[in-house]
Amino acid sequence: MPLIVMCGYPCSGKTRRAEELKVCFEQNTDRKVHIVGDAALGVEKNTVYADSQKEKNVRASLKAEVERKVNKGDIVILDSLNYIKGYRYELFCLIKHAQTPQCLVYCLTSDEVSTTWNTNRDAAEQYTQEIFDALVLRFEAPDSRNRWDSPLFTILKDDTIPFEDISDALFKRKAPPPNQSTQSQPLSSSNFLYELDKITQEVLMAICNAQKTSVPGDLVPVPGATEKIELTRSINMAELRKLRRQFISYTKMHPTENSRHISNMFVQYLNKSLH
Repeated sequence: MPLIVMCGYPCSGKTRRAEELKVCFEQNTDRKVHIVGDAALGVEKNTVYADSQKEKNVRASLKAEVERKVNKGDIVILDSLNYIKGYRYELFCLIKHAQTPQCLVYCLTSDEVSTTWNTNRDAAEQYTQEIFDALVLRFEAPDSRNRWDSPLFTILKDDTIPFEDISDALFKRKAPPPNQSTQSQPLSSSNFLYELDKITQEVLMAICNAQKTSVPGDLVPVPGATEKIELTRSINMAELRKLRRQFISYTKMHPTENSRHISNMFVQYLNKSLH
């Protein structure tokens, strides 16, 4: 059923708020509540957040666990930093596919307050100052104007959780509709899978060729697409192939007869995933 995405600086009260929400829903509804988070995975935060690949693996594991838990009856709370807007967009795509509502709970603190809370933790639970500062620097604050960050509930350290408002957002609101270009259609075109494979491969080749002469910040035109790839960094083929496989798996469930839709959808997916 619904997904609640927690978001905030390290040591901003996300876990405490997640537990408060769990108690509120269990006391006021008959639904099961699952908290998915770093703690359940046994994440050693300083080791993980010092290594970008390990961090990506943890995010992928959390997303996979959310996908397993989301169903028609239960509430899932994702208790993690969720500080990257591209990752929050991936979660939004997940709940759109599951056709269930979501909301985002932003635990807003200053870095000074979070630093104090960090130093007051047991030594084994603390972030190192270097890791803490790096995470604060990389933090991409949610914006309610983004559909993947909406509805957004911002909670300050002394606020009471707006349980009724959050509950209404989850249970009195329709799930986000699928994009026009990704609405399920009958597979009337026998060569859809061929086109999907061919077009996504062409996009990957365009990116690889462009990287030979491009610099970060360039916009790369893609065959058959009106949108362009934003090259914000160097991208290796292994990462591109992984994203291509994920996109193909999703698109097989949401076929479209328009090849331009495939190209643009893949470009949008890559731009969100690679930022």
